[in-house]
Amino acid sequence: MKDRHFNYIKDITRYERQKTWEVKIGEVGVGGDNPIRIQSMTDTSTKDTEPTVDQIIALAKAGADYVRCTVKGIYDAENLKNIVDELRNRGYKTPLIADIHFNPRLADIAAKYFDKVRINPGNFYDKRARFEAKIYSDEEYKEELLKIEEQFIPFLELLKETNTALRIGANHGSLSDRVMSRFGDSPSGMVESVLEFLRICKKVNFKNAVVSIKSSNTRMMVYTVRLLNYKMRLEDMKFPIHLGVTEAGEGEDGRIKSAVGNGALLADGIGDTIRVSLTENPVNEIPVAKKLVEHFKTYRDHEPITASLIAQTNPFEYERRSTRPVLNLGGENLPVVVADLGDRNLKEMLPVRGKLVPDYFLSGNGIMDINGESYPIISLEEYLFESTRWGRLKFIRTNKMEFDQFMDKNPEIMMKLKQTRKTVLILESYNKNPMAELRAFFTTLESHIWKIPVIIYRRYNERKLDDLQIKAAADLGGLLIDGYGDGICISNENERITFTELKDLSFGILQASRMRMSKTEFISCPGCGRTLYNLQETTKKIKEHFKHIDHLKIGIMGCVVNGPGEMGDVDYGFVGVSHNKVTLYKGLKPVKRHIPFENAVDELEQLIRENGDWKDQ
Repeated sequence: MKDRHFNYIKDITRYERQKTWEVKIGEVGVGGDNPIRIQSMTDTSTKDTEPTVDQIIALAKAGADYVRCTVKGIYDAENLKNIVDELRNRGYKTPLIADIHFNPRLADIAAKYFDKVRINPGNFYDKRARFEAKIYSDEEYKEELLKIEEQFIPFLELLKETNTALRIGANHGSLSDRVMSRFGDSPSGMVESVLEFLRICKKVNFKNAVVSIKSSNTRMMVYTVRLLNYKMRLEDMKFPIHLGVTEAGEGEDGRIKSAVGNGALLADGIGDTIRVSLTENPVNEIPVAKKLVEHFKTYRDHEPITASLIAQTNPFEYERRSTRPVLNLGGENLPVVVADLGDRNLKEMLPVRGKLVPDYFLSGNGIMDINGESYPIISLEEYLFESTRWGRLKFIRTNKMEFDQFMDKNPEIMMKLKQTRKTVLILESYNKNPMAELRAFFTTLESHIWKIPVIIYRRYNERKLDDLQIKAAADLGGLLIDGYGDGICISNENERITFTELKDLSFGILQASRMRMSKTEFISCPGCGRTLYNLQETTKKIKEHFKHIDHLKIGIMGCVVNGPGEMGDVDYGFVGVSHNKVTLYKGLKPVKRHIPFENAVDELEQLIRENGDWKDQ
């Protein structure tokens, strides 16, 4: 059934790839009927031909459909020809993308050699943001837009002549002062920043463009891409969409965060190409992206999902579903983690629980708290017909299909659920499209104004932890981003994945979806040719040094292009500003400039101490 309130996609109850225009990037098309394309970015200096070509080939062999290279200055731009020539001489036709910031002249040069040029509308013609609160009158704003049009149209004509594609890619935190003056650093601001350029493309009939909006904040990223998709539909634009969670980090945190953000959109059929940004060797990004794309192929031809009444939450901004509290579930409480004990008992598992302690434990037909107090899990029939259960705290385990059938035969359950005070639902899905089915159930709860808390439960049978991480984060992250769910429980039938890994995954998904912060969040860029220090080793060192401070977000940026703006909402930032020199930030404000790299971690600790945010281990 079509959504009656919002139109960011055609149908929220059915998985269907959104129809977009095809754009040719070299010989490889994106959008239209093409599969979801996978891409990555080199982290070599683009002035160095051999290592850059070697990395492009490694990425192509790993399965990248496109490879992007940073273009810092004129020497990088002029060397693009040598990179193309050497790559072709070695027999590779992988389409190449030039990443341009701040300097339109570099884009003109890149268009002669590469297959696609990426520009950031926040800094391409507008000056670099100074985060100054200048007020533009309507007339002044129009004049600035006319200046952009005068400069942008000749560039589009050049792209037509060279048959070069374009990506208009906005990032959270890198909007121009002009856009921020009117819209703030908000989803509306990011969307308008892109639409300003798309309207000019449409005016001169330039369709060879791809669009993207990225953020390290998965909520911000998902809401903003949805809003862009909605507004493009209103203006009859069908440009392909490039997805990515920027500065996702490394290791399991980076993989879970990327799967949550990208997965929430891919589940709705949005996205024609993706990049998973990890602070690791770029080749490591490709298998993660592949697994994510392959996972959503399993959503195809799922069983129909019904939703007779839809009361969908606003898909463009966060609002947690309102519930009555039961124990520490629902209400204003943070979502809980329920760990599946399987055949184990609570006493034997607690010594290996690690730092992240589950709130509850699933054991057979009961839910236990950490003290061993047990509460029964019952069926819908027991809930409705056994009066002995009335007045006792209980958990009802069900799924949408079972619930719909039961409610049709026993409509009196509607009133009982509305009146209940000591009941929690454990809701699971057997549908190939769990995101849509579970969301449809939540919209039913909303339409009947049932305030009962819900634990989202999902069972898997995976042999490898990274497969489980990607699938579970992709299936459930979008629900949490939309404010659905008062708890999460993940089971896995294969015992190769341990109890500790399972419960840590639940905490990781809650953190990646911005629902519950349980450890330090490190927002680190993947690195590129602009990086000014050893980013991968430094990220590991900073994570180890500050991992016990579980209430902060710390940004680790390789250069000033990815910081300060793209650090988004960090508490502290560590940004490369020249070779082996770092500037430290408190929020978006630089407070310690040009510190020698070897002293920077200790200086960051001192800065955190000075601001009263330090905790001893």
